[in-house]
Amino acid sequence: MNRRHFLAASFASLTATAAAGNPPNVVIVITDDQGYGDLACHGNPVIKTPHLDALHSRSVRFTNFHVSPTCAPTRSALMTGRYTNSTGAWHTIMGRSLLHPEEVTMADCFRAAGYRTGIFGKWHLGDNYPCRPQDNGFDEVLVHGGGGVWQTPDFFGNDYEGDTYFHNGTPQAYKGYCTDVFFENAKQFIANAVSQKKPFFTYIPTNAPHGPMWAPEGSEKPYENVKGLREPGFYGMITNIDDNVGRLVSFLRERNLERNTIFIYMTDNGSASGAQVFNAGMRGSKGSAYEGGHRVPLFFHWPEGGYSAPRDIDRLAAHIDVLPTMLDLCGLKRPAGPPMHGKSLRPLLEGKPAAWQDRAITVDSQRLDTIVKWRQAAVMTQRWRLVNMSPDGNPEKLELFDIAADPGQKTNIAAQHADVVAKLKAEYDAWWTLTSGRANDYVRIVLGGPDKRVRLTCHDWHGEGSEKTWNQRGIRTAPAANGFWAVDVARAGMYKIELRRWPEEVNLPINAPFQDAQPNRESAPGRAIQAVKARLRIANVDESTAVSATDKAAVFKVRLPKGPTKLETWFYEASGVERGAYFTYVEPA
Repeated sequence: MNRRHFLAASFASLTATAAAGNPPNVVIVITDDQGYGDLACHGNPVIKTPHLDALHSRSVRFTNFHVSPTCAPTRSALMTGRYTNSTGAWHTIMGRSLLHPEEVTMADCFRAAGYRTGIFGKWHLGDNYPCRPQDNGFDEVLVHGGGGVWQTPDFFGNDYEGDTYFHNGTPQAYKGYCTDVFFENAKQFIANAVSQKKPFFTYIPTNAPHGPMWAPEGSEKPYENVKGLREPGFYGMITNIDDNVGRLVSFLRERNLERNTIFIYMTDNGSASGAQVFNAGMRGSKGSAYEGGHRVPLFFHWPEGGYSAPRDIDRLAAHIDVLPTMLDLCGLKRPAGPPMHGKSLRPLLEGKPAAWQDRAITVDSQRLDTIVKWRQAAVMTQRWRLVNMSPDGNPEKLELFDIAADPGQKTNIAAQHADVVAKLKAEYDAWWTLTSGRANDYVRIVLGGPDKRVRLTCHDWHGEGSEKTWNQRGIRTAPAANGFWAVDVARAGMYKIELRRWPEEVNLPINAPFQDAQPNRESAPGRAIQAVKARLRIANVDESTAVSATDKAAVFKVRLPKGPTKLETWFYEASGVERGAYFTYVEPA
């Protein structure tokens, strides 16, 4: 019995304290790469977001709310209530966006309490067992692969319109624009939960407006001549999200669900493309340890709970606080697991700031295979920000800002406040000790487990190879890159391992070029390679085989011992050029 089955069995009888009455439903919408300033209600003079502005006008708004500076790290903290580096998912690629199987997710908590749980959009915490959303508490799953539509783990050829997504683990074609598809299916999930007389937890993490910024046709037109906007599709995608939020709110209202639904709207990091247009006075953007990299909106609306009047909360809060808050407000009991790092925001929601003590919160941007102390970090209190933007973690480059007096972080006052710097450095050291325990561990993809046929992609290579192959354009250009997968063989025995240059759905020979059968927004053609030999190394196996012009895969049948190991692959050309197999499929033989 694995951990997920144990949780389900142990807590199947739980219905939560709130379930004795009428438990609130929960909807969380989190957008990708939309910053605090990418909303009209926050002062952006260009973008049109009428439905989000309306939500803002009837919500409790956290104006000092922080997340990690990039995608997957924020999601890992949001789902677990734990700091990113503790969860194993501190990067967006390199096998470091995989959620550790010991973590307990928000979906685990809601499902244990009798809720129907569904995710629609971007998971970005692993595409294989035991890291998939269906392994982590979600009943209904409709997601793209990896960190976005068009990234390497995604179904090949997807371009935001009329794509194939993974429905409960199985590829399925859908009509329409990606964001529309995710919201429409979320509404169907809600309708089904209501028909079953079940409360619902609906998680809608959109891939938009992450690049490539392919907006729905025509939606980018109003923004084509905006000064400072790198790609008008960025705002076009946000406008489409706004439309979908409006339709979702109308859907809930029409079915008398709005009053007892906790509706949260937030984003996953600072702006990717809008900071030069409007950044709400902040310094930095996505990826930065400055405020613009991690301070984001959070709107909280729940009429039945008394949270439907507009009010701003300026107390320091973060992604790690959302799960503790949901447990508190919904009366959920959390299944046993690693301790949470966040705290319930209920005192602030109830207007009791006196019950809220100041604290230090730390976020960082690692984007490395192994985390580095002090790398691109911010230690925050209500008044202070201690920032290190050094990519090598040099603690001599610390900057201190009084965020109340200097919200734009223009003046470094570290020299004038050595006592504050020392105190915040001590806070960071304690945080590092708390969160770095898994720094040298791998989150391993299981072979021969519940997912019988495992599809490995170079997106999850450890090492620098995945930096060149994390999206489908990288695959098409065929860089000479490689890495290894950290895997765990669930049971000893014979395995069939297929090494491919193209994914199975493309159905092309290893050396063949690729051209989309129908017009596609991705214009890069897939170039041919000239592999003559393939090699596999895993556990005590190191074998090679010739590659012919017609081979679609280099196939190995090997006996593997049980236990953790590395899986490495090579395609060799006669010229000496070598690259890894971008796609590898493993199943018991």
